[in-house]
Amino acid sequence: MALLGGCVSGPADPTTSLPGLGDCLRQVEIKRLQRAIERCDSVVEAHPNHPQPRNERALLHSLAGDNKTACRDSLAAAKLLKLLPAQPPADPLLVEEIELRAKSCRLITNAPTADAPSPAGSGG
Repeated sequence: MALLGGCVSGPADPTTSLPGLGDCLRQVEIKRLQRAIERCDSVVEAHPNHPQPRNERALLHSLAGDNKTACRDSLAAAKLLKLLPAQPPADPLLVEEIELRAKSCRLITNAPTADAPSPAGSGG
């Protein structure tokens, strides 16, 4: 049984029924990624304005081989990151991870296709 870990905030507040920010990657089993994604969906729903759950769900989608959905979450996380208040400052590791994932997705989604004309033009 393989478990994944990531940037996880403190334990969920037991006085609330909402999932905690760090619940997406809690006890993830590779063989049960869909269940982890569903749990993470509820975390994203509970914290729609925070980038961390979307970033973690992007990782889960990537592991499941759904890079298109992973990139959608990564780019959304990057947008949400810019909307966070300056104080208190966001976790630098979370910021770096989100920025790297978003940059990777931008490179992938902006890459020319095989049938695209060469940027050098056609010489003859």
